[in-house]
Amino acid sequence: MISQNIQTIEKQLIGTKTKLIAVSKTKPNELILEAYQSGFKRFGENYVQELVDKYQQLPKDIEWHFIGHLQSNKVKFIASFVQLIHGVDSLKLLQEIDKQAKKNERIIDCLLQVYIAQEDSKMGMTETEIQELLTSPLFKTLQNIRIVGLMGMASFTDNEMQIKREFVGLKIFFDKLNTQGYQLQELSMGMSGDYHTAIQAGSTLIRVGSAIFGNRKYNA
Repeated sequence: MISQNIQTIEKQLIGTKTKLIAVSKTKPNELILEAYQSGFKRFGENYVQELVDKYQQLPKDIEWHFIGHLQSNKVKFIASFVQLIHGVDSLKLLQEIDKQAKKNERIIDCLLQVYIAQEDSKMGMTETEIQELLTSPLFKTLQNIRIVGLMGMASFTDNEMQIKREFVGLKIFFDKLNTQGYQLQELSMGMSGDYHTAIQAGSTLIRVGSAIFGNRKYNA
């Protein structure tokens, strides 16, 4: 079923610039291997320790994306192998990623998280804060990170027009930064409930979990 779910979603991406990330948080290795054995290798995790455990136990050619809120003191645990960090929301975090990337003789690709939702629970920076970060003298000293795009999470709502406005607004900001010469390639937006809208708005990375693996089961 998992490989069929992935194939179904990837068929919907034909003719677009969008790539699928299978969100495997809380899922056992057996289910990830089922997807991997069908030829799929791009997975997203939210928790550092869980990601480290899976990296150690699963095939080394898996492309791991960290898509959760990353604390500065935990960057060191994933700096040697993470492919892309999606939710960077401060200069302080970028400085730590740069520091740990240098220790591992790597350049780590990052996305800046933009606050687009009308919810206090969502993370991210405002457009003004991102513009200030990108032009700050401290940012220009960072040699081991590369800002390759933006990431945003829409409001959790049934109002499809609101979700569309939030995604389109993020795409407009993405395009604006590119006109300023930042050469961003990736726009990470869209999850299981809203990825169709995100694709239409110009997302290049959709983060899909329950539509692939089924709903998460929580301990009582």
